[in-house]
Amino acid sequence: MTTQSFRACRIRNDSGTVTAGIENMTLDQLSPGAVVIRVHYSSVNYKDALAATGRGKILRSFPLNGGIDAAGVVVSSENKLFSPGDEVLVTGCGLGESHDGGYSEFVRVPADWVVPLPEGLSLFDAMALGTAGFTAALAIDRLEQNGQQPGQGAMVVTGASGGVGSVAIDLLSTRGYEVVAMTRKKDATAYLEGLGAASVSDYDELISDKPLQSAQWGGAVDSVGGKVLAGLISSTRPWGNIASIGMAGGSECHATVMPFILRGVSVLGITSANCPMERRLRVWQRLVSDLQPGHLQQIVTGEIGLDDLSAVFERLLQGEHRGRFVVTM
Repeated sequence: MTTQSFRACRIRNDSGTVTAGIENMTLDQLSPGAVVIRVHYSSVNYKDALAATGRGKILRSFPLNGGIDAAGVVVSSENKLFSPGDEVLVTGCGLGESHDGGYSEFVRVPADWVVPLPEGLSLFDAMALGTAGFTAALAIDRLEQNGQQPGQGAMVVTGASGGVGSVAIDLLSTRGYEVVAMTRKKDATAYLEGLGAASVSDYDELISDKPLQSAQWGGAVDSVGGKVLAGLISSTRPWGNIASIGMAGGSECHATVMPFILRGVSVLGITSANCPMERRLRVWQRLVSDLQPGHLQQIVTGEIGLDDLSAVFERLLQGEHRGRFVVTM
């Protein structure tokens, strides 16, 4: 195995210039781990685009194979929990950040990163969901653990046409929530309504300097942050919850404590990369049961190969994408 050559998208840093390209590797060049997986599919996330282009400080070491997601079949395992032939997936945990990632025909990872493929989920669909879909499901899982219910009012999903937003709309609407999709993409209305959004609007109505706005939203899944998150906090109904998953619109949030102490509003931080395994397993099981997506085929924008990654990264960074890209090895 160590002499078998395979392809990988490897990211290098040459005197501060970050580049990504397809290289031939052997297994002994990969990051260490107890489980070797032949990768069938990966996916493209915004973080992947930032890492491969150097436009975000994502990678902690160079060179490194990109890709924070992988799904495939176990080739060998030093851990008794996994055997050759097992179908598995890995998302986050440092994959594609500090450890050689999923944009490779093989990965080698620690056993405690590996999730057995849930029964009823294909390897392709696991990566159609990937980190984005898992993050959306994790957000809903935390919202509902904190008491969120459909009867509390409409749920806002910001960054609605992206991967997390698309899956969040699908899952929330399937659960019986009224969903208001918010996006700046005026041509995305039909797509978002097709996923289950009851209405589509821009963010502008959220942005206000008032510490308390009219209470109109049951809660939210927010990937924008900044002024949009502050607006959501000040306009959410009593005992509503907001899942904060991103900062595309800014990392600072200028708000007051008034919505918290007068309305009981909660802001729940969502991080999928270091999610505890017990919760990780439960959320993946929910994705094949009560949180099963109903529009995954519509959410998958395209199926691409390793050679197509650079062009797709640019689309993501320019805000020209919609939904999810699955990478086929």
